[in-house]
Amino acid sequence: MKHPIHTRILPAVTACALLFAACSAEEESASPKPSAASSMSPASSAAAAVSPTPEPPASKPSSSPSVGPSPSPVPSPSPSAVSSASPSATPKPTVKPVPAPGGASTKAVSWYYMKKKKGEVPGFPNEMKQLTPNQKVAWVGTGKKVYLTFDTGGPLGESDKLLQILRDNGVKATFFLVGYNVKQYKTFAKKVADEGHLIGNHTMTHKDLTTMSDDEVRKELGDFAQLIKDVTGKPVAPLFRFPYGAYSMHLLDLVSEMGYTSVFWSTAMKDWEPRANGAEDPYNDIMNGLHDGNVILMHQGSKENIEALERIIQDVRKAGYEFAGLEDLMK
Repeated sequence: MKHPIHTRILPAVTACALLFAACSAEEESASPKPSAASSMSPASSAAAAVSPTPEPPASKPSSSPSVGPSPSPVPSPSPSAVSSASPSATPKPTVKPVPAPGGASTKAVSWYYMKKKKGEVPGFPNEMKQLTPNQKVAWVGTGKKVYLTFDTGGPLGESDKLLQILRDNGVKATFFLVGYNVKQYKTFAKKVADEGHLIGNHTMTHKDLTTMSDDEVRKELGDFAQLIKDVTGKPVAPLFRFPYGAYSMHLLDLVSEMGYTSVFWSTAMKDWEPRANGAEDPYNDIMNGLHDGNVILMHQGSKENIEALERIIQDVRKAGYEFAGLEDLMK
């Protein structure tokens, strides 16, 4: 089905652009054995966006966008901004990204958004202006709808409580699972599918796809799709989320050719580590960033997220929004 997708790049009036890649709690568990978030009401004024910069696995190369945790948000004027080397007497030639066969750039970039005033749709990377008709990408919807998504590459946390809250409140979410968790927690994956939630593809191993060959990328996605079919008896939803939010224009082509819509987000949080104010932090993060077509990324392993979830659901609805499924954004 065809639905409009906002691609507006709005000027950063009261906030700064922040480079960040998601799926952080997962990075600390990127192995087949993963280990086991203010005020009582959201502030009315615009706040600077928090930069969720997940900690990478030890093998994550230094050439990719920095995703190490930082003590404070780091403004970034563009998704391709990099630190310049120390001046030298002899200028070194600039190394340009090598185009893939077909022309799309293989340059690694990371997803980010620029938070605006409360209620306004954020600004998004300049790369979204370069999308071709064949590249299937979604990051925000339209109207008074909110899309709840969970990234589950790290610890599952209180999975039964999470599903119970969603069930009690009549909300369907999208779970971007990772293969090694599906293998270890097959009962959970089957329950997610049986209760009517979507399972999106988040790869088998949660590696940075910008460091892999095309064949390796195809195998990551293909093996995951087969695993979900084997475990749940249902096909994986044609929705994909890049580990770390790290992608390239070429990879958008490749994933689209495999039949997936790449799904980014318009609200995320630094929820892979304990939150200073407990459940108040995820509540305020989401309510202060609420906007039309909001695609929310939450990490399932955060206990503060689970503690705040029911209140979030109830107050999002009180604010005049409805929860919708990512089917709306499939291309």
